[in-house]
Amino acid sequence: MTDSRMNPKVDQFLSKPKNWQQEFKKLRDIIMDCDVTEEFKWGKPCYTVQNKNVVLMHGFKEYCALLFHKGVLLKDPHGILIQQTENVQAARQIRFTNLQQINDMENIIKDYVDEAIEVEKAGLEVEMKKEIEIPEELQDKFNEMPELKTAFEELTPGRQRAYSLYFSKAKQSKTRVSRIEKYVQPILNGKGLND
Repeated sequence: MTDSRMNPKVDQFLSKPKNWQQEFKKLRDIIMDCDVTEEFKWGKPCYTVQNKNVVLMHGFKEYCALLFHKGVLLKDPHGILIQQTENVQAARQIRFTNLQQINDMENIIKDYVDEAIEVEKAGLEVEMKKEIEIPEELQDKFNEMPELKTAFEELTPGRQRAYSLYFSKAKQSKTRVSRIEKYVQPILNGKGLND
């Protein structure tokens, strides 16, 4: 299918042999049936409405997925949206492990994309949790090392939340202290927990 709305960078992305190539091509056909603009962001096909990100295609070792940027606002009548990690507040994925799954779900996928477009056109926003609970042991370390507090505050909210959750999950204080000690240098270097 040739469509003037198709982005040459996505054509190039899809022309290179890689995992999930057939699945990506089918997903592209389904998404391009909707009223979207095809772009290429973060090295991935991304579909927008009114310059706002709606859905992105990406592949992993075990599955490929559609990532809905405001997926948490979708109704999800089929219960297929997945929260990637507990730190992800807004985005949700639909995961696929083969082309047949995508073919079988074509109408459902289109419905989800259309709903995501409507969410964007309506200007709906996800209310993000701003407050990040800082464990007492981390606060103590901040008091001891003000430069650590500064470096932590310069991290993205998602990275701050990931660290805070990881540190807080330890049941014992000494384990929390040990975890914090292990990540002092990465925090000072501006790195996230999984970077």
